[in-house]
Amino acid sequence: MSFETVSVIGLGYIGLPTAAMFAAYGKNVIGVDVNQHAVDTINRGEIHIVEPELDAIVYKAVNDKRLKAVLEPEPADAFLIAVPTPFLPVENEGDIPQPDLRYIEMAAKAVAKVIKKGDLIILESTSPVGATEQMADWLAQARTDLTFPQTHGENSDIRIAHCPERVLPGHVVRELVENDRVIGGMTTKCSELAVELYKIFVQGECVITNARTAEMAKLTENASRDVSIAFANELSVICDKLDINVWELISLANRHPRVNILQPGPGVGGHCIAVDPWFIVSKTPELATLIKTARNVNDNKPSWVINKLKVAISDHLQANPLKTAKDVVIACYGLSFKPDIDDLRESPAIEIVKAIGIMHAGSVLAIEPNVSVLPSALLSNVELSTIQVAYDVADIQLLLVDHREFRISSPTSGTIIDTKGIWS
Repeated sequence: MSFETVSVIGLGYIGLPTAAMFAAYGKNVIGVDVNQHAVDTINRGEIHIVEPELDAIVYKAVNDKRLKAVLEPEPADAFLIAVPTPFLPVENEGDIPQPDLRYIEMAAKAVAKVIKKGDLIILESTSPVGATEQMADWLAQARTDLTFPQTHGENSDIRIAHCPERVLPGHVVRELVENDRVIGGMTTKCSELAVELYKIFVQGECVITNARTAEMAKLTENASRDVSIAFANELSVICDKLDINVWELISLANRHPRVNILQPGPGVGGHCIAVDPWFIVSKTPELATLIKTARNVNDNKPSWVINKLKVAISDHLQANPLKTAKDVVIACYGLSFKPDIDDLRESPAIEIVKAIGIMHAGSVLAIEPNVSVLPSALLSNVELSTIQVAYDVADIQLLLVDHREFRISSPTSGTIIDTKGIWS
């Protein structure tokens, strides 16, 4: 099949680079997003996210009239759905978070209005097992005049597949092209057509499986990382109790040829590792005991950091009896969920700084080189500051994200709490 026009639903950290890549390889691309600001920004040839190299690709694609952004889907030959898959609110402490598929449902129903016989629809959103089949049902309910793989198999009018993204923020442009892709079609023909689409620009291998296995593959990759990080985070708590430098300990242990312990931090964030393991747990809560435990370890790390800060405040006040808590200035370095990006999704640093702003009577400074405006959750009691100002005035220096700017130098005054081991 010749894919002349490709539509990408959701122009965020995955959707926009994917849309830009298809355009760069000569396809006409229609990007769809509900955010008017994102649509307007892209149509000016600019980008609303931070991702190296992406701005130049989008600028050229828009000026070459290969890429446009709209608010509602338009007809195309292939549709890639890359919308968020958050959790439903947890009502009681200890409840297992349940996935919220409303954005996939909304995208499917919007796409259903413009699809035609022969079209390919791919779900790229990281999803719980069975989400692709659920999407196919929503499409079938909306378009009774067309046939779908779940009822007509290889003879269906519409082809459906799941292909999870597997890229690292900060390296998305390169990894979209170079990384292998897992292609999970609802039928063999669905998979083959999806491979044909991705091979427009993907140089890595496109490995075919079924939709459920493709969904589980992405969840498994991130759950594996989460378990490994949980081990490092738990180790850091143990070492703190035993007065052992965890960074030195890990460095020594990793000298073993078959040991590769990851680095601990203030928690786990981002739209993948902090979220995806719960999709496995929600489906099989009685079986996923290790995965659930790892999630709990990592989710509890921000509270441990906050307790460390409380001790530091108390120690500072004891050493300076003329001061009150209102006089203590706390500087928090980093808000994003990983170094050198502006992505704040599920960031443990945000959770920590928000809690500090609520509990602390004095000034709380946030230093985040990759954003120009604080998120709304912090606006009322946290001030965006610079590195030098924080170095000069803060009594407690709390490092949360190891941005490159923070690696260049370190504070020479104040109590240092280093959750990433770059100032220790």
